[in-house]
Amino acid sequence: MRRHPASRQSQQGFTLVEIAVVLVIIGLLLGGVLKGQELINSARVKALSQDLRNIPTMLYGYQDRFRTLPGDDAQAVNHLGATALNGNGNGLIEGDWDTNEADKETCKFWQHLRLGNFLAGSTALTAGGDCGIQPHNSVGGILGIEVANSTHTAFIAGMRGTYLCSSGIQGRYVRQLDQTMDDGDPAAGSLRAVTVGSARGSAAVALNTLDDESTYTICLEI
Repeated sequence: MRRHPASRQSQQGFTLVEIAVVLVIIGLLLGGVLKGQELINSARVKALSQDLRNIPTMLYGYQDRFRTLPGDDAQAVNHLGATALNGNGNGLIEGDWDTNEADKETCKFWQHLRLGNFLAGSTALTAGGDCGIQPHNSVGGILGIEVANSTHTAFIAGMRGTYLCSSGIQGRYVRQLDQTMDDGDPAAGSLRAVTVGSARGSAAVALNTLDDESTYTICLEI
């Protein structure tokens, strides 16, 4: 029996032109996804860097107004009201950057900035209680401040003076932050990084061992 020509046409596959069009569409979609992810990553790095840039401005603003450091302010009650916890006034912000003790000056630092209207957020601290008022960065990690000196080991080996620390940051963002704010090497310079959970005084991670998917704590000298 002779087969109808239409039935032969119905069995034909995609033409090369149709396949090319599909591939172009897939390429455009993938390009859009990648570009969108790049924009998200850039926005996140910008937010993280802004966190680190804003805090020194607040610190210097407090110091200009009250002639003392936030957290260390021995006249905080007089300056800020009865709910403030006084520091010891020795010129240092004492304690660990990630402390959970309200009596540490590194915790009072945040209360003083907030009571002085330099920063929004909770000011509720009780002497002898927990801290719990540390701000969080744009990826949910804790932000903190501390001072390395002869009686207080630096959180990351080689850090000096007063520095900010920020936790929970993926390696891909650490890499971009260091390129934006320092020398591009997380093992040297004013910005350094260690793997989350590292012991105090650990050496910073080398650039060639930085893993994009792992999370790190960074510290930046100010």
